[in-house]
Amino acid sequence: MNLYKRIYKEIKKYNTIVIARHIGADPDALASQIGLKEIIKNKFPNKNVYAVGSPASKFKYIGLLDKFEEEMYDNSLLIVLDTPDKKRIDGVDYTRFKSSVKIDHHPFVDKTCDIELIDDSASSASQLVLELVYNTKLELTKEAAEKLYCGIVSDTNRFLYYYTTSKTFKLVSKLIDDTKIDFTKLYETMYLRPLKEVRFQSFITTNMTVTDNGLAYMKITDNMLKEYDVDAATSGNLVTNFNYIDEILAWVIFTEDIANGNIRSSIRSRGPIINEVASHFNGGGHIYASGARVKTFEEADELIKELDEVCKKYKEN
Repeated sequence: MNLYKRIYKEIKKYNTIVIARHIGADPDALASQIGLKEIIKNKFPNKNVYAVGSPASKFKYIGLLDKFEEEMYDNSLLIVLDTPDKKRIDGVDYTRFKSSVKIDHHPFVDKTCDIELIDDSASSASQLVLELVYNTKLELTKEAAEKLYCGIVSDTNRFLYYYTTSKTFKLVSKLIDDTKIDFTKLYETMYLRPLKEVRFQSFITTNMTVTDNGLAYMKITDNMLKEYDVDAATSGNLVTNFNYIDEILAWVIFTEDIANGNIRSSIRSRGPIINEVASHFNGGGHIYASGARVKTFEEADELIKELDEVCKKYKEN
């Protein structure tokens, strides 16, 4: 029995299903999570299906999350999406579920679930959910299709990244043909931004430091966030806007997160491989798109030093 059918069998078996994803949710994590919930509820309307984790107000257009309750552990199935390692699962203890499934497109980090569908050549977790639908008796609704489309578009940065393949385009084409979603309207929802965020991006662009080796970095303090009236997630969400700057090979934005007592770092690259460095600082991800969390700006300086060395070696080679 292939993985798709094994996952479908587990979904069919359990009356209570909890769908989780990684901490610090992005559009793909939320879209795959909430989209899969809607797909399962469409096929099995009597099942209790919950999408859980900390909400992200910036991406509320994708849909609402459920509050996790202790009784959801009882004789239930956990599906973890878009999360390569167990320590980054948001809001649940994966060991307390009767059965568990992981669906992920990151490079393998550790064994977490009973059944694991991992394909790091896939563009996104949303693509893998779409593959699950098209390889089982699950059915795609228009509402779920809109969410999965947003997830794929977000994680590929509108189909720009190297892991966008012909398979991605074929799946998206089939999604559009099958559901007739208005994808042009979705772009407006995804990319409409408040003026304060645009001004904050300009502030980062003006003040970021660029090393001789092509590493750009910016440290955002809580006071800076307050000055521009944005939250700790905003700067990380802006990180993809610094692609294709001639003098920059890799870039990292550090953001002080007072509420969670740490400093978020969002790291991107257009050449140097960065996920190994991220793994040294309580993080990880893709070779050109990673994240990490440090405790102090002094520790951030160590991360900067390692990234700068990676950029230096890349230029030398």
